[in-house]
Amino acid sequence: MSQPLLSTHALNKSFGGLVAVDDVSIDFEAAKVHAIIGPNGAGKTTLINLLSGDLPPTGGAITFKEHDLTPKKAYAISQLGIGRSYQKTNIFADFTCLQNCWLGAQSRMRTSMRFFRPAKAYNEVRARAERALELCGLTERMDTVASAMSYGEQRQLEIGMMLATEPELLLLDEPLAGMGTDESRQVVALIKRLAKDHTVVLIEHDMDAVFAVADVLTVMVNGRVLATGNPEEIRANSQVQDAYLGTGEEEAT
Repeated sequence: MSQPLLSTHALNKSFGGLVAVDDVSIDFEAAKVHAIIGPNGAGKTTLINLLSGDLPPTGGAITFKEHDLTPKKAYAISQLGIGRSYQKTNIFADFTCLQNCWLGAQSRMRTSMRFFRPAKAYNEVRARAERALELCGLTERMDTVASAMSYGEQRQLEIGMMLATEPELLLLDEPLAGMGTDESRQVVALIKRLAKDHTVVLIEHDMDAVFAVADVLTVMVNGRVLATGNPEEIRANSQVQDAYLGTGEEEAT
């Protein structure tokens, strides 16, 4: 078996007396969509915050290829090739789609802090931004101001900004949150396209979407891992049915 691309080892995160992530060890294989699911308060978003460097762990370790991510800040983790989207849309509403993706691409260039160099000189930056727009399906909206787009398109743009950094691994935190049926279908189709060339860690409460795109699922309950397996194994797991799927409810964290 090949080495996992990303791993957590006995990972813990406490907030005072509250243990949000409790002794979590998970391997994330390359070129797979690995979904993290579970009921309210399971610790899923806290786990993503630990993987992305938005929160420091209380204990345990995180490794990405040969890198120890445990002590690293979010910007350093991003520069290693890990992109992250958030539950709430995180874009520049007054900028065009191209300008938003340009900022994402430029953040990865060694010359990104040379403020007095003409922006038009960054041919590589523009190429990355345009590739990102193509990947997220917004090429025709390149010159559209973000605030003029639908909520679903804004979520696509946020993913485009992440893609402009050319990450190897994508951390998607509830990409379908707040969407209607048609918008959800578009983003599910986008995730499927991205999964052809990226490793994806997905948190999502739309179970139809999760089982449509995920290769592997991990179920968390009360901060701990209850089960990990392929979709068929998770559907058939009696403990998972009792703790989450068996309720017939898709609760939000």
